[in-house]
Formats: sequence, C-alpha cells, structure tokens
Amino acid sequence: MATLSMTWTLPSPTSSRLPRVNRYRGMAFASLNKEVISLGVQVTEGLGNLPKVILKSDHGSEAELYLFGGCVTSWKVSSKDLLFVRPDAVFNGQKPISGGIPHCFPQFGPGPIQQHGFGRNMNWSIINSENVEGNPVITLELKDGPYSRSMWDFGFQALYKVALDKKSLSTELVITNTDKKAFSFTTALHTYFSASVAGASVKGLKGCKTLNKDPDPKNPVKGTEERDVVTFPGFVDCVYLEAPNELYLDNALGDIISVKNTNWSDTVLWNPHLTMEACYKDFVCVENAKIGDVQLEPQQSWTATQQLSVA
Repeated sequence: MATLSMTWTLPSPTSSRLPRVNRYRGMAFASLNKEVISLGVQVTEGLGNLPKVILKSDHGSEAELYLFGGCVTSWKVSSKDLLFVRPDAVFNGQKPISGGIPHCFPQFGPGPIQQHGFGRNMNWSIINSENVEGNPVITLELKDGPYSRSMWDFGFQALYKVALDKKSLSTELVITNTDKKAFSFTTALHTYFSASVAGASVKGLKGCKTLNKDPDPKNPVKGTEERDVVTFPGFVDCVYLEAPNELYLDNALGDIISVKNTNWSDTVLWNPHLTMEACYKDFVCVENAKIGDVQLEPQQSWTATQQLSVA
C-alpha cells in the first residue's frame, strides 16, 4: 500500500487565480500539469482552469473530482460514465457545479442560509492520498473560514474520503464540531445519475414515509410509498424518510446501480422534468440525505458512508 499525506490549499471562492506552486514536505509542485501525487491519483487543470483530481484504478475504472465543492463529476466503469453533469453547469469557482455528486452542507434545501449550504461552493483541500491494492483513495478536507462564518458562525471540519474500485465508488463523510459551542446541521449527497428518465426506476422504497414536494415545495404532502418500483413520469421531488440502507437504480441504459449507505437515514428522488427541458430526459437524482438535524457537541463527530456499485 502506497500512501502520501499532503495539504493542497486553494484560493478563496471569490478568487479565480490558481496557485502555481504547491508545497508538500518542502517539495514544490511548479504547476497543476498532471502532478502525480499517488499511484492512480493525478491533479490537473480541469474546466475553467479549476484543479481537478483524476482517479484511475488498475482494474480499469476512472473517476474525476473537482476541489471546488469537493464535487465528484465523473465515475466510469468500462469507459461508461454513470454520473451526469448538466449542460448548464459552470466551472468558474463562483457557482456550485451542477452535476455529479455535489455536497449539501450544512443545510439541505432552502433555509436560513443559501440553498443547499456552502459546502458545494467552497474550495476543499487534499490532505491524504493512497493506493490500496491498485485502487486509488483520496481524502479532502473543508474547514470553516470567513466565507462560511459569514453565513454559519461555527468552527467545523469536514473530511471526505473517495475510494475507487473496479465496479464501485465509495465515499465517507465525517463532520466534526471544532467549535466551543454545539451546532446542528442537515446534509445530503445530491447525486446525479446518467439515465433515460422515461424508463428509469428505483427499487427498495416501498413502505417508506414520504414528503412529496410536488406541487408545493414549501408545503410537502405526507404519505407512504406503496409502489414496488418508483418511476419518474413527470416532475419528481420527494423525500423518503428512514429509507433502507440499499436501493437499486435501473438507469434504463443497461445498468443496475446499487446505492448503499450507512447513517444516511433518508433518500431524495428528484427530476426537474419540463422546468429543465434541455436535459431532464438524461438524468435522475437519487440522493442519500440526512433531513433531520444532526446535533453535535464540541469535539463530537458524525460519519456517513455511501457505496455506488454496478454489476
């Protein structure tokens, strides 16, 4: 097992400049021109000149993630991308990346601060990289700063580990309260999957209590899911409370994707239908979420994992 620990710090969200020299243990990286920081892990310049991490498994799978937002934007198995990035996504370091697996932290949905919080709109840092039996693993970190404290005045640390295997992509999110006072948060992984929406479906949600945000997102309708197979016949925005820890997405493109988790208690299904006419037919969102408040006392942590895998 090859391991490399490092810290790679980026500019503030309001800056468009990239660091041309990055240092690790006294070593200088002169540019972001495909710097290899561990076996199967490269940092390069992505769209909009934003730093992008490329993960390559010895088994042939690949993934990409941007340090802006800590956002995984691609997961390829047998050269087929199972994630989706919207055509209207911007890569300018100002607005969140619309697609892949964006973070919703410390707020899911609307609320006192900006929509879905600030985790998807800040620069994360690389703090560790390793290779385990041919599979790359990288750990990112996000900490509070003036930008986050202007909205949410708490000290915190978020660690996000991403591991690529032959047919799976796994993540682990650890939120730690580094403040001297307690705080609460909600969170989600807003995962966009490539799909043919007309035939896409999700199994495993029958019997769950639901909060249906169609037609009024501010006044969701309570109910119970009675279908064995949930489809996307039109606009869909529904929260499934206390969902099972494994669901199955048929993307109608020839893949059955297992969406497995620990400690993500809820699931959200979303497709914007005609409100996003340019691309709604090409994706569905199946999101692991924590809708209820997570309460953390000083120095306490909360951990949740997700594993996406395809047969």
